[in-house]
Amino acid sequence: MTIGWKGVFPAVTTQVREDLSIDLADTQRVVDDLVKDGVTGVIALGTVGENNSLDFDEKVTTLSAIVEAVAGRVPVVTGVSEYDTRRAVRYAQAAEKAGADGLMLLPPMVYVPKPHELVNHFKGVADQTGLPIMLYNNPPAYRTVIDQAVLSALVPVKNIVAVKESAPDTRRFTDFRNAFGDRYVLFAGLDDVALEGLYLGAQGWVSGLTNAFPRESVELVRAFERGDHAKAMEIYRWFMPLLHLDAEHDLVQSIKLAEQVMGRGSERVLPPRYVLEGARRAEVIAMVEQAAATRPSLDVAAAA
Repeated sequence: MTIGWKGVFPAVTTQVREDLSIDLADTQRVVDDLVKDGVTGVIALGTVGENNSLDFDEKVTTLSAIVEAVAGRVPVVTGVSEYDTRRAVRYAQAAEKAGADGLMLLPPMVYVPKPHELVNHFKGVADQTGLPIMLYNNPPAYRTVIDQAVLSALVPVKNIVAVKESAPDTRRFTDFRNAFGDRYVLFAGLDDVALEGLYLGAQGWVSGLTNAFPRESVELVRAFERGDHAKAMEIYRWFMPLLHLDAEHDLVQSIKLAEQVMGRGSERVLPPRYVLEGARRAEVIAMVEQAAATRPSLDVAAAA
């Protein structure tokens, strides 16, 4: 199975009303704005989309609304983050019916599987859907490592096509390229090592802070792709204080607060998360305001 996934795929936020119901219309507006700003795909209901704070029906309804808003302009890949294989298959099949273009499949939540159990989980989902699948490796967050042995066992599974690499060890990009060639499309998944990932063979970037600064994110990748490494580095260095937020425990609250400061969305989150308070809130606001005040110049044509 071949895919054309590349570029910037923001992990989009799920917008929430004051009564903690899902604001579908505002979620659609946020996603539509990102597509208009040039992103090349979206991740619906990833970690930043608060996947595990939604019930099954809310997930399907929210995904359907995002698919409707995108209207085929870019691929919509949805997170599959469930406790077990049975639930993951149920959501994957519902996502396929809702019109998703692909799945971002996580290891099982809570239980830390042994390698053969992890392989069987991924195969169990892949066998029950025709959609292309991006595996999501994030050992610091989920305590499970998708290593070379796991990927080797999955080579025959044709619709497992990509890996979102969110381990902080960038050596893994080179190791995977050496081991598997172009069998798996690689995506950088940790914002503050995104450019390193691109240099080491990633075709795209699943990004959190793109939600607040999409045009800069898109231009960062485009500059890299056209060989303008000075511009890519300029944007990356400007962006880095904010990109570090993606590696923190409160990344969802920080990203949604950044969205709010930039007039793009609301900071409201679903329990068990709560909005940032006190010194941390002030710190993040100051960082976003500083970034907004010092934004690098962009090629208007390239960033449109």
